[in-house]
Amino acid sequence: MIVLKRPDEIARMRAAGRIVGQLLEEIGRRIRPGVTTAELDRFAEAFIRERGAVPSFKGYRGYPASICTSINEQVVHGIPAARRLREGDILSVDVGVVLDGYHGDAARTFPVGDVDERALRLLEVTEQALWAGIEQARVGHHLSDIGHAIQRLVEGAGLSVVREFVGHGIGRQMHEEPQVPNYGLPGRGIRLRAGMTLAVEPMVNEGGSDVTILEDHWTAVTVDGSRSAHFEHTVAITDGGPVVLTLP
Repeated sequence: MIVLKRPDEIARMRAAGRIVGQLLEEIGRRIRPGVTTAELDRFAEAFIRERGAVPSFKGYRGYPASICTSINEQVVHGIPAARRLREGDILSVDVGVVLDGYHGDAARTFPVGDVDERALRLLEVTEQALWAGIEQARVGHHLSDIGHAIQRLVEGAGLSVVREFVGHGIGRQMHEEPQVPNYGLPGRGIRLRAGMTLAVEPMVNEGGSDVTILEDHWTAVTVDGSRSAHFEHTVAITDGGPVVLTLP
């Protein structure tokens, strides 16, 4: 069932989302060669709890950390650990926060120091795909219009869209209906309505689209070892157009 949110509920989601956006800004300032992802996770948990909120991810289906940190060929759900970032890595950071009973969820992929041109292009295209999808999150559009816009932009750039993981509805629950694929034909699926709140999150690979899960049962990696990027925002659909709830 798709839960439509009242304006006061969207305002609460905006409060949670603002913490998410601010945290991603702060984490971005701390990413450099030599830093461990465990250090970033400890900073993130303290940042969230100091603001009276709770990390959405910690304990979710047994997930052990407050944020997801996915390096290079890791697509999503990487677990923070003692691994030190190296010059030229790319790092996806996924953050979820619950405040006053409502969730915000966003992700960004950062360069670590100087990275090569291909990595920069991967990041640029994935972020552009996110905004192309958000632009389609309008009353009266079909759900598949979001994924179609993402897929068209990504594949037009010679990159591939991950299909095993998708975006989702969000609100009182971190994962609500509907699922939001990052691919598909336009004009398919439900029509979008005011009050829907969606996490739009393209995951884009340099190589093939296939992924697999490591033995930790969380970390998704590309099958061919190519690098992957992930950008995400929580968006409210309103009569005035899409409103991004996870900006700082």
